[in-house]
Amino acid sequence: MAGIKDVAAEAGVSVATVSRVLNSHPSVSEEARTRVLAAVEALGYRPNAVARSLRTAQTRTLGLVISDVLNPYFTELARFVEEEARALGYSVIIGNADERPELQDHHIRTLIDRRIDGLLVSPADGGSPLMRDVALSGTPMVFVDRWIPGIDVPVVRADGTGAVKDLVAHLHGLGHRRLAIIAGPAATTTGNERVEAFRDAMRELGLALPDAYIGQGDFQAASGRRATERFLALAQPPEVVFAADNLMALGALDAIRARGMRVPDDIALAAFDDIPWFVHTDPPITAIAQPTADLARAAVRALADRIEGRTPQSVTLPARLVVRRSSGGAASSQRSDR
Repeated sequence: MAGIKDVAAEAGVSVATVSRVLNSHPSVSEEARTRVLAAVEALGYRPNAVARSLRTAQTRTLGLVISDVLNPYFTELARFVEEEARALGYSVIIGNADERPELQDHHIRTLIDRRIDGLLVSPADGGSPLMRDVALSGTPMVFVDRWIPGIDVPVVRADGTGAVKDLVAHLHGLGHRRLAIIAGPAATTTGNERVEAFRDAMRELGLALPDAYIGQGDFQAASGRRATERFLALAQPPEVVFAADNLMALGALDAIRARGMRVPDDIALAAFDDIPWFVHTDPPITAIAQPTADLARAAVRALADRIEGRTPQSVTLPARLVVRRSSGGAASSQRSDR
């Protein structure tokens, strides 16, 4: 990575001048400012992403970078993060990555430039060099929901493995044998974890998961619609579509209805990430619910510990199955909320 001395050499000015430009000092001439900013752009120098995080003064402000603000799960997570942070005396600035790694990194740079005390991040991919640099710089950071293997920061997440196993057993008990999944991005830990949990649960019951029954999605509704259209065009379509997040489930529902089919009479539907208005769809949607409020509170507390010099542990909480009518049959009174 380019350093401040490289920028000074490229611009033909002193290191002190570069520092004054980067800190918006009024004593710098417009000509020097222009040369320095051009050198910063040419060299890809990002001073504030690491250097400014090495500070002692606190701003009582946290940064939260979520994967998609339009996803109701992340909207709810952000709400509870803000609530817990406020209770601990912190404000929160939120950045929406829109499932785009480059936008995620932009928000991280911007937040650190604003001198936030720590970062909560739900990574949009698994290989951000900037995220590694920030972690190595000592900036307090906690991953929530998703994480990046190999980066040594606390992770607060839900484990959906048991709930996925419960779902597959529930579907099998209803007589379903041809189960398909719309998987999330392979570059995300949750995308990989959910499809593997589904595959393992089916294998335990002696059910096959052919490649034709695995759709690749991106945690957004349009991908769920496309994957389901492909499933329905098969010579032997699946009996169940399980979407690995709520937006893809809504896309799947659109595709099913566009064919004039009914859920669950013609095909069953289930989703990962329960949301409050799944009980208001027709039919209400069977879903795996994450303990969103508990995850948010644990993540904020872990980050506060990091900021205050303590060493928090990672936290894993169980997800649970909520059975509703979209999966077919009568919803279990023990595991249904409607």
